[in-house]
Amino acid sequence: MAKHYSENSIEKPQELQPSEETVNFLLDYSKALRVINCNKLKFEALLN
Repeated sequence: MAKHYSENSIEKPQELQPSEETVNFLLDYSKALRVINCNKLKFEALLN
């Protein structure tokens, strides 16, 4: 299985062109995500 994927990726590397909407969504998500460290625990909060 690994051989199958590596052959295709070496022969024809693909250039990914994300849409502006996708980029904006990811940036907005990363701005809203907060990780809170409390002792040895980590809490993820999505602040919308």
